[in-house]
Amino acid sequence: MPIATLQEMSMAYRTLISATELAANLGDANWAVIDCRFSLADTEQGRRFYLASHIPGAIYAHMDEDLSGPVTPGKTGRHPLPEPAVLAEKLSAWGVDERVQVVAYDDSGGSMAARLWWLLRWLGHDAVAVVDGGWPQWQAAGLPVTPAISSRTPRTFAPRVQDGIVATAEEIMGRLGAPGLALFDARTADRYRGENETIDPVAGHIPGSVSAPYPENLQEDGRFQPAPLLRERFAALLQGASPQEAIFYCGSGVTAAHNVLAVAHAGLGDARLYAGSWSEWITDPNRPVAAGPNP
Repeated sequence: MPIATLQEMSMAYRTLISATELAANLGDANWAVIDCRFSLADTEQGRRFYLASHIPGAIYAHMDEDLSGPVTPGKTGRHPLPEPAVLAEKLSAWGVDERVQVVAYDDSGGSMAARLWWLLRWLGHDAVAVVDGGWPQWQAAGLPVTPAISSRTPRTFAPRVQDGIVATAEEIMGRLGAPGLALFDARTADRYRGENETIDPVAGHIPGSVSAPYPENLQEDGRFQPAPLLRERFAALLQGASPQEAIFYCGSGVTAAHNVLAVAHAGLGDARLYAGSWSEWITDPNRPVAAGPNP
C-alpha cells in the first residue's frame, strides 16, 4: 500500500499558518521554510534582511531570480512565470518534494510570500502555507532568529502543472464585454483609477475589471482578516459569480496571488490568476485600457 504524501493528509497546512505553529515544527526535515522578503523599490533589500536575520533553517527565494522567469521587453510583464522545469529544479535544490510542508513568509503582509504559495499550487503541490503576519509576527512573538545561511538536503520535486488556475491575456481579450467575466484588479484603488502610476508606463485598468485592493485582506497588524470576513468581502465582490471563475490580476502577477490566497483561506476554493497582469496587458497597444472608478 503506497504511503500517503503530506499534501494528501489532513495535517497539511494549505493557506495560512501562525508563527507559533511554524515554530513548533522547526527542525522537521519534512518542513521547508522559505524567506520571500522583497521590495520592488530596492530589489536587494530582502536578501540583505535575510543575511542579517531570518527564521532558523529558512532558505531565501528572490522574486526576480527564483520566483519569476526572464523578462522579455515588449512581450512579458515585469514578473513572468518561471518555466515549470526551472522552478522544479530550484525546489528540488531547496529540499522540497511531495512529502514536504512548505511555509513561506515575508515582511509585507504576505504580499510576496503569496507568490510562492501560488507557484507551488500551480505545480500541483498543495501543502504550502503563508505565515500569517510574517516576519513581524515572528519577531513580536520573540521566536528564534539567526543570521546563519541555511541549506537543505536536495530532494526531487515532480511538477504537476495545473493550467486551469492560470488565465491569459488572450482569454481575457476574447471575453471582454461578455457576461460571466469576473475580473478583479488587486492593485490599490488609485492605480486602478489611473492615478499615481509610478511603476508601469501606462496608467489605468483592464476594461470591465473591478477594483479589489489586496491590502483590504489584512488587519492593521498585518495578519489576514478572519475567514468569515474574507468570505463576506469576496461574496460582495463576486456578486453571485463562482469563485472558481474569478480572475485576479495586479501590476505583475505578484500581489494578485494575495487575493487568490484570501479566497482560498475564506473557504471559497481556487480562484484564477492572470499572471502576466497589467504590465503584460499594456505591451500590446491593441488591448484596450480604461480609467476611472469601478463601473
